[in-house]
Amino acid sequence: MITVEVAYAKPEKQTLLSILVEPNCTIEKAILQSGILSNYPEIDLNSAKVGIFSKSCTLNQLVQDGDRVEIYRPLPTDPKEMRRSRASAMK
Repeated sequence: MITVEVAYAKPEKQTLLSILVEPNCTIEKAILQSGILSNYPEIDLNSAKVGIFSKSCTLNQLVQDGDRVEIYRPLPTDPKEMRRSRASAMK
């Protein structure tokens, strides 16, 4: 067995779960095994972006001992558009 962490964060609450998984476990299996989806029903694995230590990955990526699997929330606004808005407001 290997140890991985599964992380998800909202502005008001962050969750980091440490779990044991079989070697050759995928990101998707680790997320499902962690039970985090029952705490955050808004997560849709069909459209959610995921990664390991801030590096974007696919759900079928294999995890390694000590990995932190991260589930990313969709951004409310495009970061480029936010910068443009702030720049316009400063003029």
